[in-house]
Amino acid sequence: MIGKKITVRDIIDMKSAADKIVMLTAYDAGFGRFLDRNGVEIVLVGDSLGMVVLGYESTVPVTMEEMLHHSRAVKHGVERALLVSDMPFLSYQVDVGSAIANGGRFLKEAGCDAVKVEGGLEICETVAAMVRAGIPVMGHIGLTPQTAGALGGYKVQGKDGESARRLLAEAKGLAEAGAFALVLECIPDKLAGAITASIGIPTIGIGAGPQCDGQVLVSHDLLGMFEKFVPSFVKRYADLAPQIAGGIAAFRDEVKSGAYPDAEHSFVMQGEVADLLNQGKG
Repeated sequence: MIGKKITVRDIIDMKSAADKIVMLTAYDAGFGRFLDRNGVEIVLVGDSLGMVVLGYESTVPVTMEEMLHHSRAVKHGVERALLVSDMPFLSYQVDVGSAIANGGRFLKEAGCDAVKVEGGLEICETVAAMVRAGIPVMGHIGLTPQTAGALGGYKVQGKDGESARRLLAEAKGLAEAGAFALVLECIPDKLAGAITASIGIPTIGIGAGPQCDGQVLVSHDLLGMFEKFVPSFVKRYADLAPQIAGGIAAFRDEVKSGAYPDAEHSFVMQGEVADLLNQGKG
């Protein structure tokens, strides 16, 4: 049973109800369907697809067309959950007009319910303009993968007083700009708790401790499907990579030996037709 469609308003109301928000990533219809049917409130088409699906070294090379393509695919599998897509690097930073145009494409062409953008005070004006244009926006502060190089790599943010105050100001600025939720990535748990208590919109943590209003992980990480590296904040709830490898190896071995396909997995021809074919061989 799918249940009623989740809206942005529902996500905001979950904060006041102290109902923890669950967000996970999907990049195709099948995965989106798994998440949708198992109680995930927000399905994120993350630009992490660049690393876990497309084989890039980072999220930076991901394009608008790639994000739209995968967002459309996920949409076919999602009926109930709120569908949010990452806006890729430089699709919203250049100017407000292009941010609105690109953000609108996710709603019009891919059927998304909202978009997610990375950045702090420097993008508040853009977020406000997008919201005024009718585009629901989720913010993302702390470790922002699209600009990780400028932050000194994939490191915890907000560990000193100055950077903690900056992140708190960014959270308040994005909330005032109209963002409906905020991802907090790789920041100390007490700072995440302070931010969560100081703003009226939900916070969704990834490596930000238990005090956030919800949690998000890359699905391939929590299921053990991405072997290149595992962030320290990831808990693996399954280890699918060995099972996938084992299934592939078993198929290979049975094809090589002739064990597959056997009679059970083949179509049997009716007797008289088989007789005719045998006669033709003569």
